Amino acid sequence: MAKTANSPKSFESAIAELESIVQEMETGNITLEQALEHYQRGAGLLKYCQETLQAAEQRVLQLENGALAPLDNPEDRRSPE
Repeated sequence: MAKTANSPKSFESAIAELESIVQEMETGNITLEQALEHYQRGAGLLKYCQETLQAAEQRVLQLENGALAPLDNPEDRRSPE
């Protein structure tokens, strides 16, 4: 996921920008050219978000297969009093 000059700073900033684009497009107060530019930017942001989520999912899966294995805690086996 290479960062370019137009890349969002973070996943959260990309989501916020997408929400703003959607709101502006829903008003219907923009020109066709602006709508096309917004659509293109939104598509790029969506792709960024999808790639970010996929990378996060891969990290979680790696952790689950290794470091996140449940520990055997003797207190967990105690019977309730």
